[in-house]
Amino acid sequence: MDSPAEILEVLLRQAVERGASDVHLKVPSEPLMRVHGVLERIPGLGRLTPVQAEGHLASMLAGLPHSARQFEFESRGEVDFTAALPGVGRFRVNAYRQRGSVTLILRPVPFAVPRLDDLGLPAEVGALAGAPHGLVLVGGPAGSGVTTTIAALIDRMNDGPPRSVITIEDPIEVLHADRTCAINQREVGLDTASVADGLGRVLRHDPDVVMVGSLDDPRAIDVALDAAADGVLVIAAVSTADPSEAIERLVAAAASPRRRAVRTALASCVRAVVCQRLVAREDGAGRRAEARVVTGEEQIRRLVLAGGVPYAAEPPPFEADAGSTPDAMAVGSATATSR
Repeated sequence: MDSPAEILEVLLRQAVERGASDVHLKVPSEPLMRVHGVLERIPGLGRLTPVQAEGHLASMLAGLPHSARQFEFESRGEVDFTAALPGVGRFRVNAYRQRGSVTLILRPVPFAVPRLDDLGLPAEVGALAGAPHGLVLVGGPAGSGVTTTIAALIDRMNDGPPRSVITIEDPIEVLHADRTCAINQREVGLDTASVADGLGRVLRHDPDVVMVGSLDDPRAIDVALDAAADGVLVIAAVSTADPSEAIERLVAAAASPRRRAVRTALASCVRAVVCQRLVAREDGAGRRAEARVVTGEEQIRRLVLAGGVPYAAEPPPFEADAGSTPDAMAVGSATATSR
């Protein structure tokens, strides 16, 4: 009988060959994979048993060079980590218990760092890699390519002037090798206790650029704003598909007495807001990314203080032609991996 590791390899190999963005393993159901945004069954593997699910998780955790993630799962009932399957690929894994059984969601992560030119995003996005300081927000719903866009930005920096780059991620997905830049990647739960703790002393690490995998904690927001004000370029992911909402969520995360101060700080340091999503291609061959990019520091500063982002009455749809949008906004689309 095949071992859990062997069964998992067969399953994930099928998913990678089909270009799946996610794999779902749930007791007592057949494995599912999401292809071009649609869930479909993986044939020939039958229904997942509790013993198989436990075995799949154990085989992946056993491949990690530490036991911290195992302890986290045992104590909290859920865990995020990244695992590599030789000859198949790397995967971001989310494991949690439901009704006493293990459920796993696995998302393929490319070995090769994506290139901005291949994503076909608006030129304004690529220009942000050279920004000297300030706060850049990159938003979108889950699976919209935010991780890919940020990784591509870091990769472009890595071909430019030498800079010190610190990333704080949960977990680390895309691995960056030093070229012109010194890139230190810190993983929450392994290298630092939380995003806020990782940011707490980040200015002592002599960074030129700080990347935050998720900016939603009030303490982390305060430190990120301080770093941006101190001359560091801070690139942060936010879970929203609307530029105005990206700003308002950061403000709303602060305690009531702090919200005016946070809004003022945002007005002084926000350099750009990028929001993207994946939509079906017109030819039916998968999905493509569409992005709205809000730039123009004066427009952002004025409208952040007023409680909005530079749109007139209604924001134009993602499908609008770039030539018909305001000067402060660019719209672009491209084929992209769903991550």
